[in-house]
Amino acid sequence: MKSMTRVSICICLFGAVSQSSMASEYHFGGFLKANARYVDGNIAFQDSWTGGGRVTNSAKRTQFSAAESRFNVGITHGNVTGFAEIDFSGSAQGNAAFSNSYSPRLRHAYINYNDFTAGQTWSTMVNTSAFAETADLGGPLVGQAMVRQALVRYNTENWQFALENPYTYGTQAGSTDADKKWVDTSNDYIPDAVIRFDQQGDWGNVSVSSLFRYLDPQDTAQFGAGVSLAAKLKTVGKDDIRLQVHYGNLGRYVGTDAARDMIDGEIETTTSAMFAYRHFWTERTRSSLFYGHTITEEEQSNRFHAGVNLFTNLTPALALGFELGRYQIDDGVSPYEDGTAPQGASNYAQLSLQFHI
Repeated sequence: MKSMTRVSICICLFGAVSQSSMASEYHFGGFLKANARYVDGNIAFQDSWTGGGRVTNSAKRTQFSAAESRFNVGITHGNVTGFAEIDFSGSAQGNAAFSNSYSPRLRHAYINYNDFTAGQTWSTMVNTSAFAETADLGGPLVGQAMVRQALVRYNTENWQFALENPYTYGTQAGSTDADKKWVDTSNDYIPDAVIRFDQQGDWGNVSVSSLFRYLDPQDTAQFGAGVSLAAKLKTVGKDDIRLQVHYGNLGRYVGTDAARDMIDGEIETTTSAMFAYRHFWTERTRSSLFYGHTITEEEQSNRFHAGVNLFTNLTPALALGFELGRYQIDDGVSPYEDGTAPQGASNYAQLSLQFHI
């Protein structure tokens, strides 16, 4: 979080309590982001490429938007801290015919006390330092862990232990392409458990996470587990490599809708990876080359997102970026019907201006 404003508020109760013990510090931050995006292909236009997508007739579309703008506040009071953040992405409130209104979307709302975190924030599976720098929001989401949800987490110097919100995303047995019977989440009663180990140094950082789940839709009682490795590694000068590798019954934790937890009543197995190399041309100008890919066993999803960009800081707080990329769906035989699932690809160009506040 980049902060421009810090405000300290001191409250004294008749001099009985010292001023320092009652001081709260507020940090306000976020950014304003303006995008111009052009998409050409037969995967329907998306504001940013997730692991989902709908194959349609080929089309071309340009859209300007500021909905990715983001605002946050952090509060520190002694050994208690809190953080809340909103943006406007994914809002269905308005459109170009009605003043382009967008509803606020809660991203984070959590409390830290000593070594405990409670509230909504990044899943313990997520290593945010391994995200690529991209104009497309989130980068190659199809190949990375990118989940925010409510959780309770205990942190030590190198270890994290968490219980996180359970949710089974997928379809029941007997589903068809025309009639997908989505899993009833009424039986999601055991929290997902995540154990993570972190190691960092002058060379960068690496994390290894394990996910353990109990999925019981319609009393089928299936256990799931998966493993994730993520790293940001320094190379030459200011350059770095960012990578993630995931395998197992990870479902909604990776791929951002490229993989589900269950398909036609069977637990899904996912193999997913992303890679990005960032090179600094000058102190202010850099480029990232990135690639993300997910394949699944039950649904036979096969999707990737690749791109290259150029960013430059016009001022320390103002960055201009241009990106070219491609998103492709090469799914195999549908698990619901005989025959190959629709396949397609779209190319895109995006120009972004981002002002950190």
